[in-house]
Amino acid sequence: MRQGSYSVPAERTLVRVGSVVYENPSDADLLRSAQDGDTASFGALLERHRAGMRAVALSIMGNQPDAEDAVQDASLIAFRRVGDVRQPESLGAWLRMIVRNSCRSRLRSTPPTTPIPDLSLLVAETDPEQIIDRHAMRDWIWQAIDELSPTLRMTVMLRHFSPRTPSYDQMAALCGIPVGTVRSRLVEARKKLVEAMVSTADSMHADVLAASRESAREAVETLAAAEQGRFAELTAERWTPDAAYYAGRQRVGDRNFLIRGMAGDLEAGVRQHFVSAVTSRDTTIWEMDMVNPPDAPDHCPPAVAWLMTMKDGRMDQLRLFHAPGVRDSRTPNAQA
Repeated sequence: MRQGSYSVPAERTLVRVGSVVYENPSDADLLRSAQDGDTASFGALLERHRAGMRAVALSIMGNQPDAEDAVQDASLIAFRRVGDVRQPESLGAWLRMIVRNSCRSRLRSTPPTTPIPDLSLLVAETDPEQIIDRHAMRDWIWQAIDELSPTLRMTVMLRHFSPRTPSYDQMAALCGIPVGTVRSRLVEARKKLVEAMVSTADSMHADVLAASRESAREAVETLAAAEQGRFAELTAERWTPDAAYYAGRQRVGDRNFLIRGMAGDLEAGVRQHFVSAVTSRDTTIWEMDMVNPPDAPDHCPPAVAWLMTMKDGRMDQLRLFHAPGVRDSRTPNAQA
């Protein structure tokens, strides 16, 4: 060492990946641990790349509050998709790409969407377990979601975990609240979600994959029962006695209303095909594609999501969300 020069010791960071403890771990070490479900490792990755993420957000959004919101959005999307990363050396670019997409979506006044495969490819898969295995969330993210209040949980599930992400206006109409309330709930949910993930990082988590598989089976069984004329029998078993259809906060009809609606669609030749299911403690979302008869191609929208509020494990409230761009000014029946 030359006279007058000095070196500063590198900060010493330890992280456990499986049974191995790494000192000053690389992105590859942290990524491997995060993909194994370690929240602290994922947090370390975010901190390591936060400056680059914020720089992208500020360059596009132009002000700090909006940029921070975009970074939070991107962090939750990355949380969901971290298992998809195969090349650790591209992690920083991947995170910045998510931030960039989130910013652009915000500038278009629509909520940023999570990158997902073409849903048309999923329809061809007949085994619900294959679909759930491919798209199920890690147990720890769902444990964190379960720490939210019911209203925040529903909002964040619609925003971040529904394959067909609704706009703020659609979410407001669906939940029966002002658009401003949707936005404020998302801000609060993001903050609480991060806090909850930290608080549950070292706890035992529910087997959410098994719950999602079971919910997928129930969705397929529900559609099959309807086509076999057993919809009323099945709903009597799996829905609460007071189960009802809601438009926003308004109660539109009871279980019989939904049974008649399903029967009417089947008589008209409309069929539903299961796409995906996401579930938490008291909220379940089933995504369906709809096929209209050739002689009535506009009878129903091309896709629908069943947003269900659960009570003691049974469906208690049902709301329907149609694919973006579909005319939905008419009062829907049970499936259209």
